[in-house]
Amino acid sequence: MLQTSARLLRLLSLLQTRPDWTGPELAERLGVTARTVRRDVDRLRELGYPVHATLGAAGGYRLGAGAALPPLLLDDEEAVAVAVGLRTAAGGTVEGMAESSVRALAKLEQVLPSRLRRRVNALQTATVALSGGGPTVDPQLLTVIASACRDRMRTRFHYQDHGGAESRRIAEPHRLVCTGWRWYLVAWDTDRDDWRTFRVDRITEPLPTGPRFEPRELPEGAAERVSRGVSTEAYRYRARVTLHAPAEAVRARTSPTSAQVEPLDEHRCTLRAGANSLGALAIHLALFGVEFEVHEPPELVVHLRELAERMVRATGPTGPASPSD
Repeated sequence: MLQTSARLLRLLSLLQTRPDWTGPELAERLGVTARTVRRDVDRLRELGYPVHATLGAAGGYRLGAGAALPPLLLDDEEAVAVAVGLRTAAGGTVEGMAESSVRALAKLEQVLPSRLRRRVNALQTATVALSGGGPTVDPQLLTVIASACRDRMRTRFHYQDHGGAESRRIAEPHRLVCTGWRWYLVAWDTDRDDWRTFRVDRITEPLPTGPRFEPRELPEGAAERVSRGVSTEAYRYRARVTLHAPAEAVRARTSPTSAQVEPLDEHRCTLRAGANSLGALAIHLALFGVEFEVHEPPELVVHLRELAERMVRATGPTGPASPSD
């Protein structure tokens, strides 16, 4: 009986990790026969878990949504991660999540073992959230988009760009990326036949219309694409600079939303950053306190030369100051 119960918990855990499983895949993971998998699926259904089955060569099992929420199976690290995530959401950028996050956190803490409760309480006591004051996102909007990413469903929505122009988009959702203050959707835009990054707070009326799509290969990671978009491509001026400092040292003084850093060798790196004014870029580079060479844009080179001449003039006449000065 204990062996069967442990296998049921393992089966439930597998069904929660991805949308679809074939019978042979589950049997191989559990070390049992396909017939045993079918019996275990029936036991889960008796316990209230809505496990759906499809027949045929491409058939398999999927954990669906039921009339009531059945118990979730979480390991220690997952339980701590959920608790910390709920604590963060209580003061984060998802609209209307504070109250529901606190309620869910209270329920979770009630059933946490004491060893995990101490870890969560220590994190809560030592952590203070800094409100960003930025745009919030409707949690239902995030849920719809996340489900479309998971289920690979083509989705239609309305979008407003940074200039205020509205358009109707049809896209294949790939990943949601959170930068801390904002949420972004990386998706394949079917009308433009290219990858696009959308700010989620500018998306309205998302509707997964289908059909299902085969995921495309993104040339870069979703996080890297968003980082490039928000740190350089969104600005009027885009700089490419060689800094005479190790990449790790530069990364420690920047963030993925302000610059991209690529190592050249042990002592140099390439920095890509953007700004809407040349003065802001010049100050940003000067604050690193290291030697650097500007490769682009040419306007920044001219601006730095003019700025350097102005700084020299600001120091007054050259030569050592006299004792009477």
